[in-house]
Amino acid sequence: MLGPTLTDPTLTDPGPTASAAPDVDHSAGAAELALTGFRVGVTSHRRSRDLIEALERRGADVLYAPALKIAPVEEDLPLAEDTLAIIAARPDILIVTTAYGMRRWCEAADASGIGEELLGTLGNCRIFVRGPKARGAVRAAGLNDVGISSDETTATLVDLVYAEGVRDGGPPLAGKTIAVQLHGYTDVKQLDRLRAAGATVLTVTPYRWVRPEGEDLLPKLIDAVCQQELDVVTFTSAPAVDALWSTAHEMGRYHALIDSFKTSVVAAAVGPVTAKPLLDAGITALIPERFRMGALIRLVCEHLERTGVRTLQTQAGQLELRGRALRVNGMPVELAPAPLLLVRALLEAGGSVLPRDTLVRLLDQRGAEHALDMTVSRLRAALPDAAMIETVLKRGYRLRV
Repeated sequence: MLGPTLTDPTLTDPGPTASAAPDVDHSAGAAELALTGFRVGVTSHRRSRDLIEALERRGADVLYAPALKIAPVEEDLPLAEDTLAIIAARPDILIVTTAYGMRRWCEAADASGIGEELLGTLGNCRIFVRGPKARGAVRAAGLNDVGISSDETTATLVDLVYAEGVRDGGPPLAGKTIAVQLHGYTDVKQLDRLRAAGATVLTVTPYRWVRPEGEDLLPKLIDAVCQQELDVVTFTSAPAVDALWSTAHEMGRYHALIDSFKTSVVAAAVGPVTAKPLLDAGITALIPERFRMGALIRLVCEHLERTGVRTLQTQAGQLELRGRALRVNGMPVELAPAPLLLVRALLEAGGSVLPRDTLVRLLDQRGAEHALDMTVSRLRAALPDAAMIETVLKRGYRLRV
């Protein structure tokens, strides 16, 4: 079984749109088929084609099931109203959390005919940004920031704003009006900190998460996870994880989904902000040190190469199992799901005997031993040498090494 591993959970990613980072590897080295035999689920909507193509170039079989998408500007009427409120309030401080959000906000304001008025208002603010990409978007709009989060988190960004208010004496932010550009996953705790410090807080959400077309794809992904038909599921936004949980609850498969993620299917998140709903459910996740899509792909490849490939030298030749692809002496062997489960267990046993009752439970046959016998028969028929599977009388089965 493939089990998930966890990198440092104290780190945080830039937020639910971290997948937008332009660092997907298109070099010749990316063409190496590191993911041959593995099946990967993709839940992102924005830039999903980039992610899917990068995985497929590496040999992965991809199941695409977008959990959420970003609502088009023309569908987001509250955005214009919030923008007008911020212009009228003339805030002292602006907090920018994402580059995409800043760009989208300016584009939406231009479309509404208030773009110049918005930039004039923001130009009089002290601007704090959450990371280098947000800083780039601010400067591209002709504005300048006065502070940047050291670890690309909203909490650290609020610390900076709070510290500036403390220098003035009295309640840290008393009398200050602060505009906050939110992303799709609102950190309510940080907004409460600003209000508790005496600030008037206005928010604007340049993009919202909504259900995508093809909603029937998400239940198919949930079924695939529950049936352990996927090796990894990738996540690039925390709301997408929440959408997955919600859909699983509606299907009555939430607990089965969680169990599969805990035992056999790896969850891979672009960063700890995205991973938080996974961690809250007791699921550890692969998290790259650099919170970008390209780094996520590389980490998935490294993890599956390290944990998902099994080889064993038998009397009839070498067996290699890569995810769901079995080769014997370099030749591919097509296997149905049940024989595949059986051969994986036998490979992991390394030639030791696996008891019949253990294999029966593995195949979930509720004690139907004849089903195990049928699966063993089908496996032997698929192999180039049926004698590779040895029956140990009154005990079980093993690979003949």
